[in-house]
Amino acid sequence: MGDYNGGNYVDINEVPSPRLHDFKKVSVLPLVFLIFYEVSGGPFGVEDSVQAAGPLLALLGFLVFPIIWSIPEALITAEMGTMFPENGGYVVWVSSALGPYWGFQQGWMKWLSGVIDNALYPVLFLDYLKSGIPALGGGIPRAAAALVLTFVLTYMNYRGLTIVGWAAVLLGIFSILPFVVMGLVAMPKLDPSRWFVVNLRDVDWNLYLNTLFWNLNYWDSISTLAGEVDNPKKTLPKALFYALILVVLGYFFPLLIGTGAVPLNWDLWTDGYFSDIAQMLGGVWLRWWIQGAAAMSNMGMFVAEMSSDSFQLLGMAERGMLPEFFAKRSRYGTPLIGILFSASGVILLSWLSFQEIVAAENFLYCFGMILEFIAFVQLRIKYPDAPRPYKIPVGTIGAILMCIPPTILIFVVLALSTFKVMVVSLIAVAIGLVLRPCLKFVERKRWMKFSESADLPDLHTANPESIYSLVD
Repeated sequence: MGDYNGGNYVDINEVPSPRLHDFKKVSVLPLVFLIFYEVSGGPFGVEDSVQAAGPLLALLGFLVFPIIWSIPEALITAEMGTMFPENGGYVVWVSSALGPYWGFQQGWMKWLSGVIDNALYPVLFLDYLKSGIPALGGGIPRAAAALVLTFVLTYMNYRGLTIVGWAAVLLGIFSILPFVVMGLVAMPKLDPSRWFVVNLRDVDWNLYLNTLFWNLNYWDSISTLAGEVDNPKKTLPKALFYALILVVLGYFFPLLIGTGAVPLNWDLWTDGYFSDIAQMLGGVWLRWWIQGAAAMSNMGMFVAEMSSDSFQLLGMAERGMLPEFFAKRSRYGTPLIGILFSASGVILLSWLSFQEIVAAENFLYCFGMILEFIAFVQLRIKYPDAPRPYKIPVGTIGAILMCIPPTILIFVVLALSTFKVMVVSLIAVAIGLVLRPCLKFVERKRWMKFSESADLPDLHTANPESIYSLVD
């Protein structure tokens, strides 16, 4: 039996959230593009992989890496997200498997990683525009532009997740189309021999792996707003499948065209270079289209990431992990305080360089993924018969084996981190370790109000045949 606290026993898979609401839910197509923008947004930002390792390893990386990393992460997200279809996502998974303390650590590291990740998009946006508008290359104009962009996109998040979802669809189509056109223009100029250039002695493995890792992770982010999805048990796995195909093709095809159609100059392959390739192949009009697509893409990634980060804070507040004011919704149904906190973090971090942001974000993300893998395996071992609307068709041993390659990859990425990134990231982790006890102290002293309907599904004491949890 499940816990009883003066209420009724309710199947956790019948209740998407401890606080039901009537705001419009997100359907399959907008969800596909929200996932697309959580993970990718198009090939903008993959250029460093060519500079770091050459065309052959860059192309292979975006074919092999999804098998090692993206597919397992997407499958785990589908299973766990449908098992716990509520806002908070991976925070709820880890809390249910390892307890609220580690659930909070998961939430802290993933939220911080997400905010750091979101600080990239104003940087990428301006990097693509600076070749056409040199004043945006640095100084006060660049800082002012980043600030204005952050405010505009934050307001879009405030207006509602449905608007964000359909905006992501339109932005996605606009971002993908110029690369289809570039591919058609480039076909007569393709030289397949250029794809096989590699020099293993000069590979910058740290930059190469961090670029691959950053461009192909965050599949689990969509779980933090599962409570806003229409029929998540069916919609979430389907959307993850379609988004996976879209992301891989969205990276591989432009890289294939870009490396095969122009002579290789390793030093030029950095963020923003696709616009230069577009001008070489099609002229100024195609360059401006690519730059416009890059700008739109970064807007899409920003609003999708901020939606995930802010709804995560809302879910944690509804579960009593954060003060209750984090659960406050605007009249559009959006998490007002979560959006403001996420936006402030982006503004504070936007002064860092692209490579520094990617490395710091990856480091924190790795810690969070380790906890997710442990939680996934733990729930499979202890509660194999728990209701799972979508279940990865492997047994317990298969679940463990599936997590081994991405775990090895995590330790490789961590080992290649620079000392500066490692120190800053470990300080951030240490803050989370003491933040949870501090918040519990604040709750005991009643200095802030916390949700009283916060009990997580207690899978440790529940009957594996039928898992129940109290919901007010």
